[in-house]
Amino acid sequence: MDRPAVPASTGLHPGQLRIMKINPFAYHLWQRFWAIASPYWRGEERLKAWGLLALLVVLLLGQTRFAVMLNEQTGEFTSALAARDEQRFWESIQFCVVLLLMAVPIFAFYFYVRDTLGIHWRRWLTNRFLESYFSHRQFYELNASAIVDNPDQRIAEDISTFCSRSLYFLLIFIGSFLQLIAFSRVLWSISHELVYVLVVYAVSGTLIIVVFFGSRLMSLNFQQIRREADFRYSLVRVRENAESIAFYRGEAQELHQVRRRFGAAFKNYKHLIRQQLGLNFFQYAYSLLNIVLPSAIVASQVLSGELEVGRAVQAAGAFAAVLSAISLIVENFESLSRFTAGVDRLDTLARVLLGPATELPPRKGSTIRSAEAPHLALQNVTLHTPNYERILVQNLSVEVKPGEGLLIVGDSGCGKSSLLRAIAGLWYAGSGSILRPPASEMLFLPQQPYMQFGTLRSQLLYPHRTGTVPDARLLKVLEQVNLGDLAARFGNLDVEMDWEKVLSVGEQQRLAFARVLLFQPRYAILDEATSALDSANEAALYTLLLEAGTTLISIAHRAAVLKYHTQVLELGGDTGWRLHGAGAYRFTQ
Repeated sequence: MDRPAVPASTGLHPGQLRIMKINPFAYHLWQRFWAIASPYWRGEERLKAWGLLALLVVLLLGQTRFAVMLNEQTGEFTSALAARDEQRFWESIQFCVVLLLMAVPIFAFYFYVRDTLGIHWRRWLTNRFLESYFSHRQFYELNASAIVDNPDQRIAEDISTFCSRSLYFLLIFIGSFLQLIAFSRVLWSISHELVYVLVVYAVSGTLIIVVFFGSRLMSLNFQQIRREADFRYSLVRVRENAESIAFYRGEAQELHQVRRRFGAAFKNYKHLIRQQLGLNFFQYAYSLLNIVLPSAIVASQVLSGELEVGRAVQAAGAFAAVLSAISLIVENFESLSRFTAGVDRLDTLARVLLGPATELPPRKGSTIRSAEAPHLALQNVTLHTPNYERILVQNLSVEVKPGEGLLIVGDSGCGKSSLLRAIAGLWYAGSGSILRPPASEMLFLPQQPYMQFGTLRSQLLYPHRTGTVPDARLLKVLEQVNLGDLAARFGNLDVEMDWEKVLSVGEQQRLAFARVLLFQPRYAILDEATSALDSANEAALYTLLLEAGTTLISIAHRAAVLKYHTQVLELGGDTGWRLHGAGAYRFTQ
């Protein structure tokens, strides 16, 4: 089958996605971040969002204040121990216990509020993407094209990571800023020299990280996310097509494909951990050195008696706190690299699903026009493959009025199913016009019906979400399609099952016909919808549809179905076509 056209709602080519370089400090990357993040903070839930964020800042202020006080008391009881002052020591310990009892609820509530804000943000952003994903059949075009790999994984996982990590980095930035202000005052009061050393130490560490570990690590993380998603997808495909693989005995080939994708993930991960090795060496050396530096700087003052031992301990604590605040990039570089890779992946999906029309590139070729009309009509339709490489049908004009069924015939590969997709509005590459009734008045039945996971009632009502159809009516329709025992066999209409696995293809096809009988659309498009049925069931179902007043547009290969149609459209496979009266047409095979 030809693949549908790449959606026009993107300015990217598949190749561009594979070679894209990720620079975490590039201005355009943070523009992309803001484009994804800002709608929530400016939207209908902005008051709740900003309120929770303000509460988090207040809690961070409380945490910072407690941290400063605990650092002071650490120095105090250390000095008391050095001076062998028992009363001073126990007073300090008692004060520390009181501080801890007050601090614990603040820290616990902080994480609760942070996670609450994160899950609300994720819910809102996920719903936004899902609405676009399921609008204008973008899920169909996106999954059938190569423009964005694994859109389901990006919606399910990348959005979750985006929201949680965005809050994490925002809050550690705010917390670090508050910590920097509070502890800098403490450190300055103890030793000016410590402050100067601290600034030089932090700035040099950050520069080394950016220069030597920057873009390479970001790019590897981006590739790792993609390759892991490809590996998971290959396993999902095996699960979804297990029966077909078993029939073909294709285990060896599938194993090869899964191993190949896992091997790509494994190879990239080896490069990633090698790159991280150097980063880990530097990070650990960098963090361990700060244990020595403050003590070495103030040692002379302590040894000369100018500074109490406790004040030296307090200085070391303040030095570590300020250094941590200044060295955000050094300490969180690995997490930042994964986060920026995720931002870039999510931005690619956002530009496809949510991008404004002004950014859309021109289509490769002309498109088939469509409009609503009382009945179906094709006017001078030339249908191309989605990539415009081949013409399937040229200058086709046919009209299907209510009650005048159309049977489409032709050799395999001549474009029969492609034409049905164009009629349904799924394919648009070509020229001419297609006039069709509203979508609510048309129903498509493929050779392999879609069975939603859910109840038998939901299968019958699909694609409608809700319905007030009485049980008696549902059971009667099941009886009409020769599935009268189905509800009783599985318990009742509301038992949830994976119907694709428990029903045969023939039963699934009859269940699909039951949907048509329930809602009686003006037009039913049948793409070999009775291929798994015997002639008796096929005749009964076609008769029921005609009695219900449904106009049929069918692809079939049995002469017995001719009597249910008025016209026969014969596709030649060389872009040619011929229109026959059904009564005079004879199958050649």
